Amino acid sequence: MTEADTMRQIKDNARTIAVVGLSPNQDRPSWGVARFLQARGYRIIPVNPGHEGKEILGEPVYRDLSSIPADAGVDMVDIFRRSEAVPEIVDEALSALPDLRTIWMQLGVNHPEAAAKAEAKGITVVQDRCPKIEFPRLD
Repeated sequence: MTEADTMRQIKDNARTIAVVGLSPNQDRPSWGVARFLQARGYRIIPVNPGHEGKEILGEPVYRDLSSIPADAGVDMVDIFRRSEAVPEIVDEALSALPDLRTIWMQLGVNHPEAAAKAEAKGITVVQDRCPKIEFPRLD
């Protein structure tokens, strides 16, 4: 399967996306990407410990992935954090999200070891890409 095929499969099958590092600031890339995904019909679950208990884009904000109810059906995690934070996020996602199928790392974010760990568990991983850029190319 090509990289484009993989991203098309993600675009077509993801439903609920936890956005780690989602900012309430409309000028931040995380907000724009989350709003784009929400406008395309995906459910967004904001993850940002500094805004826990508030709302971003009309959705309640969770402190971390482990705080999201297991029945939320999160099947994709979109990471807006520095690359060095990725291993902890991946470990938490693997243990806390029973429906997880995809880990997506935003532009400039990559961690080959964490990606390999997730892939060994059957999770699809995309690194250093943005769904707001990639998804329209696949329409």
